[in-house]
Amino acid sequence: MFQSCADPGALSDVMWMLCYLTTGKHMNLYYAFGTVLLLLAITAPLALVFGFGGAILARSRIPPVSLIGKGYIAIVRGVPDIAFFLFFVIALDQGIEWLRHRIKCPDWGQDIWQGNDFVVCAEAKMPLSTAAQSVHETYAFALAVVTFAIVFGAFAANVLYGAMQAVPRAQVETADAYGMSPAQVFRRVIVPQMWIYALPGLSNLWMVLIKSTPLLFLLGIQDIVYWARELGGTATPQFTDYPHGDWRMWYFLFLLVFYLGFTRVSEIVLGRITRRLSRGQATMAGEALRKVAT
Repeated sequence: MFQSCADPGALSDVMWMLCYLTTGKHMNLYYAFGTVLLLLAITAPLALVFGFGGAILARSRIPPVSLIGKGYIAIVRGVPDIAFFLFFVIALDQGIEWLRHRIKCPDWGQDIWQGNDFVVCAEAKMPLSTAAQSVHETYAFALAVVTFAIVFGAFAANVLYGAMQAVPRAQVETADAYGMSPAQVFRRVIVPQMWIYALPGLSNLWMVLIKSTPLLFLLGIQDIVYWARELGGTATPQFTDYPHGDWRMWYFLFLLVFYLGFTRVSEIVLGRITRRLSRGQATMAGEALRKVAT
């Protein structure tokens, strides 16, 4: 905050607003925007990796392997996102602490489950109680990334599995006739061509991922929706130096504009990628591009 903001009551309207928007709490709001963008930047490719792996498992000719892939897709897609987020983060966190407990405290003489409490030795806590606040925040963010990636990876796996099946069978048979092995057919024929069939579904999944970022609050991360609600309210003690009415509508309107703008930019980028991938493809978009070129 600027030095001139020490006495809010003596400020003009413009300076009051400038000082208000540069308080430490507002800096947390701006930081939360960076957190959301970082989450999307990491989660999207990681979810694609989970999805690609799930699709490969689902189309395997080995029944147990195929069952694992299809089970992953069916289970995660069939559970509401909120329920999965609430369950998986707790399960993953306790699983990590359980493993650390087994390694670091082999002589522990008490039960880990004591009634409804999950109790491990202090050395097994993740992160340690003595760790800096930044470590706790990084750990919570990492759990959020893994959870988002697993959830949206299942949807991506379903999309990619369908895209792999949509590659024209004639091209696969031609590659077989030329003597390519199944691995070569998959790597050189199916994977390069499946993206044009997968992109519409992946585009929708990207939009859903953007809209799902407020679920960060369920994972203990103070996201932009949390700060918008806190900053816009009238009864939060931290902001008594800058009293105002109920401004939540304006804060949420700002979030609305942010999300609409972000999705619009995403649509433009995805549209260009679609046109790029459609060139030379035997699809309606590919035919339209050929007609324009001629």
